[in-house]
Amino acid sequence: MTQRILVINPNSSIHITEGIDRACEPLRLSGGPVIECITNAAGPPGIETQQHVDAVAVHNVALVAAHPEADAYIVACYSDPGLHACREATDKPVLGISECGMLTALTLGQRFGVLAILATSIPRHLRYIAALGITDRLAAERPVGLGVVELADEDKTLDRLVTTGEALRDIDGADVLVMGCAGMADYRDRVAAAVGVPVVEPTQAAVAMALGRLQLGW
Repeated sequence: MTQRILVINPNSSIHITEGIDRACEPLRLSGGPVIECITNAAGPPGIETQQHVDAVAVHNVALVAAHPEADAYIVACYSDPGLHACREATDKPVLGISECGMLTALTLGQRFGVLAILATSIPRHLRYIAALGITDRLAAERPVGLGVVELADEDKTLDRLVTTGEALRDIDGADVLVMGCAGMADYRDRVAAAVGVPVVEPTQAAVAMALGRLQLGW
């Protein structure tokens, strides 16, 4: 039977889900698991506050429970809302894109920088980085100053991502970057080419880890 990885976009923005789906395309392997991306229609257009994170956690648990046929689940929001609660709801792998993105970055460089959407996101992310025990490997986190919905403005977003990525590289000493929002997925290749350091798109990192776990039976 063909295995299935369910990628959950916890916000209600279909264009974000479509970008996530495009980012997953290189990981759709012949004979490999089906990778399906779904949208949480009950969520906010973008997850930008702790209240948003807390509110959608229960939605993510419900979506995991509603899709027992999946073999692995991805929580595709950089705050990993409800990640541990989702893991309690199933005995199958559940991966959060923030955790996977940062852990992948540790294998690509010595000090990673995070491209956040808003300055108000950074304290929330720093708490998570501390909980993971990897603060010493963080160069810095800088905001691009755009909300989730605004990331659809391609020219403005790419310019902000590149400028912020260059600051993380040149001022903060980051030698690898992590995109701090699933809504940035379409820009990874262009940012990496412009800044000249590896750029981790965290949904890709999470799906890649899920593929490995399913292949190895972990």
